[in-house]
Amino acid sequence: MESRERTEKCKEVVSMLSGYLNLELPADACLDVETHLAACPPCVEFAESLRKTVELCRRYRPAELPAPLGRQAREQLLEAYRRMLDARRTGKPQQSQR
Repeated sequence: MESRERTEKCKEVVSMLSGYLNLELPADACLDVETHLAACPPCVEFAESLRKTVELCRRYRPAELPAPLGRQAREQLLEAYRRMLDARRTGKPQQSQR
């Protein structure tokens, strides 16, 4: 499958993942998702991440809600997220910017 075709199919599969993980899709759509996932490691990684997120949300208990993050903590978290994305894009770990 060509890169552009894969990108379009990836977008289509990603748009169906919530329904797929919640067993809300018809059988033919499930088969399309499973066929694509069998040949697309980045989509498998995304699907697994989404599945874990859904699982964590289902286990969420409001009484366990932590205090809101401060401005500095949010900035550090955002910076760490950007470094993680850069590392995925380049294939090299990024150094901490402290």
